[in-house]
Parts: sequence; structure tokens; C-alpha cells
Amino acid sequence: MNRRQLISLLGAGLLALGLPLSAAGAQPDPLPSWNDGAPKRAILDFVGRVTREGGPDFVPPPERIATFDNDGTLWAEQPIYFQVEFALDEVRRLAPQWPEWKDREPFRSVIAGDLRALLTAGEKDLSEIMAVTHSGMPIGEFTKAVTNWLATARHPTRNRPYTDLVYQPQIELLAYLRTNGFKTFIVSGGGVEFMRVFAERIYDIPPEQVVGSSGVTRFEIGTDGKPTIVKEPAIEFIDDGPGKPVGNQPLHRASSNPRLRQFRR
Repeated sequence: MNRRQLISLLGAGLLALGLPLSAAGAQPDPLPSWNDGAPKRAILDFVGRVTREGGPDFVPPPERIATFDNDGTLWAEQPIYFQVEFALDEVRRLAPQWPEWKDREPFRSVIAGDLRALLTAGEKDLSEIMAVTHSGMPIGEFTKAVTNWLATARHPTRNRPYTDLVYQPQIELLAYLRTNGFKTFIVSGGGVEFMRVFAERIYDIPPEQVVGSSGVTRFEIGTDGKPTIVKEPAIEFIDDGPGKPVGNQPLHRASSNPRLRQFRR
């Protein structure tokens, strides 16, 4: 069989499969859910420039770092932050152990489902809710509570698991960047222990690449004689506003060529 016959045979096979000859060598679109507009072109251009060896903007793979926000960027954030929804559900779950809550604000409104009162609650009330649901327990116990909640809770308007409410274009972008040698991080105002429960499973981002707000913790030996880390009701670090560059600082320091790129919707 000569070369011309081989090419004709291969072409006939592609047509039989319903594939046009022009598509045989086409590269698949790495961002199929993105509209063909300026943002998509800018991302493709950026990745092309920094991965083109010998080019003026080339960045060695160890220095390729991309950071993503979480709420409103990787997953939805309406009608309220999902971590706040978790805290409210935890108050309801724990209420039988604290009968005095039914007569004490802000817990009374949470138990009664009075969303209007909750929306007008001040920072002090919200901080109290977060304190009782996010502290006074070993980190392992908190992780279990978040895991159980994610497995059963449904979004109040979408009626879907919270882990379903992620943005497909961003999931594609994470995968595209990793394919091109980027290490992807979450740098978010959300609680770091909360996000680490689902980040690896949902975004393929390991716990050590999640930067977030954190509370004070202490080391102690449990009643079973095993060492543990316990969450305390005090804030250690808020990874939001001015806290963002502080949280990013170790990532900048890790790279001698600081082309850290943060992706937000």
C-alpha cells in the first residue's frame, strides 16, 4: 500500500466516524464552557506566554502559582455564604443540648427560622453563632460535622447539595492551569478548616494549598490519652481585605519570579 492509498483509507475511516478531515488534527478546547470573548482569549494568551520556553515571559514550572477565591468564584455564595448556612444548621442540630437557646437571641431566631431577624443581626450576634458552632472541639470533630453536613444539606432555593453548586468554567480553568504546570491555591475569607473538607474532592486542591481565615487552636491530650488540636472561640487571622496579601505572602516568597495570578469572577 502506497502513501496516497494509506491517506485515502484513513480519510475514509474518519468520514465513516462522522469526523471532518479538518477536525482530525484540531486541538480540543481546554475551556469549552467559556464564551469566546476577551476573558477567555486573555487566559489562553497568558498561559501560552508564560509556558513558552525561551519566550520573554516564560515562567519555570516550579514558579507557576495561581490563586483562586472560593465564595462567588469557585462555588456560589447566594443567598448567604454557605459556611453561614452550615453554622445556622449546626445551631438547630445542637439546640436540644442547649434548651436555654430557645429564649436567647440570636439562637431563638435561628431555631424559629426567623430569617428576617437574622438578616438584621449585628456582627456580635453572628460572631456568637460562629463561635458556638466552630469552636470548643477537636479539629477532627469539626471536620466530621462539616463532612456530614455537606453529605445531607440542600441549598434553600436550588434544592441541590452545596457541592453541586460550583462554576463549571472555573473547574475547567483549574484543570487547564494544572495541565500547564501551575500549582493552584485557594486564598479565601472562608474558614480554612471548613474549606479543606471539600477542596480536594471538589476542586482537586489539596489541604496544604488552601489559605483561609482561622481561629485560635490549642494542643492538648484528650481523655483517651491521644494528642489533639482543639478549636477555641477566638479569631487568629482573617483572610479578607488587607488579610489577602498577608495570606498570599508565603506564596510570593516561594517564587523568585513572582508571577502569582489571582482569579476571581
